[in-house]
Amino acid sequence: MSRLIFLDHTGQFANERNEAAVKVVFMGTPDFSVHILEKLIEAGHEICAVVTQEDKPRGRGRELSCPPVKECAVRHGIEVFQPHILKCEESERILKGYGADIFVVAAYGKILSHAILNIPKYGCINVHASLLPKYRGASPIQWSIINGDEMTGVTIMQMDEGLDTGDILLQRSIKIDPLETGESLFDKLAELGASLAAEALDKIETGEPERVKQDEAEATYTKLLNRDMGKLDFGKSAAYLERLIRGMYSWPGAYCLYGGKKLKVFNASVIEEKTGLLPGTIAGFDKNGIKIATSEGILNITELQLEGKKRLSAADFILGFKFNEGDRLE
Repeated sequence: MSRLIFLDHTGQFANERNEAAVKVVFMGTPDFSVHILEKLIEAGHEICAVVTQEDKPRGRGRELSCPPVKECAVRHGIEVFQPHILKCEESERILKGYGADIFVVAAYGKILSHAILNIPKYGCINVHASLLPKYRGASPIQWSIINGDEMTGVTIMQMDEGLDTGDILLQRSIKIDPLETGESLFDKLAELGASLAAEALDKIETGEPERVKQDEAEATYTKLLNRDMGKLDFGKSAAYLERLIRGMYSWPGAYCLYGGKKLKVFNASVIEEKTGLLPGTIAGFDKNGIKIATSEGILNITELQLEGKKRLSAADFILGFKFNEGDRLE
């Protein structure tokens, strides 16, 4: 459990300034959370503290790397709290000590206990990157693309003890672009979430916003992403695989195997054509792509990277690596 406490240029604690604003404890971890934290600071809300996950070893050297939200908090001189265990009396004591009016949670990555949910007078609100009750859980952005949705959005939710089950306070939708990737949609929803979080705090300041109960009959859940989910199953349709490639970009990424080596796939298109070939068979290749038979249509791979090699367009790739028609990708 660690805490970083900062003083401003006057010698005051950073969490003693701006008494007129709503006092916020912000809880978040990845880049998605940074956009929201920056927006709340810009809007003039007092951030008493930032709660984030612990520093973790990364890379080949396994050096400790701090979460993006911690970096943001340090830049702004905001106290940082990184509890090893959140659900304990010591963490609850520290959180109570901040005297916050509300806790704002955005992709923090830990479950809040009943006791913590009831610490601030306005409770805890969550910034969730889906149109709840659809896509509760950890990876709504990617699955909205993979499943071929036309719309998605952000929900501000009053948190309860369930998994994304609380009342809806605010909700905004946006259209998913036909070429949207998980990365590009992540950025769009982070910006939308930042604006919506600031709007929610303004509404809470001036009066209780209207609450809307979620329709449990419409609820769906998303699985936490892992690297294996990016493996291309050519027994599925080309349209599905193309969406999977976009949804998994840039992490965990889509891939298949060729000759026992991993072949990462970054971009592809769909050719509506029947081949009669077994799924995974190379149906042809030229400067416009490497064409792979699927259960329905052809997946035309246009950007890829063979294990140990550079990321290349299909046109450049086939100059140095020759596929054989009839070979199969695993």
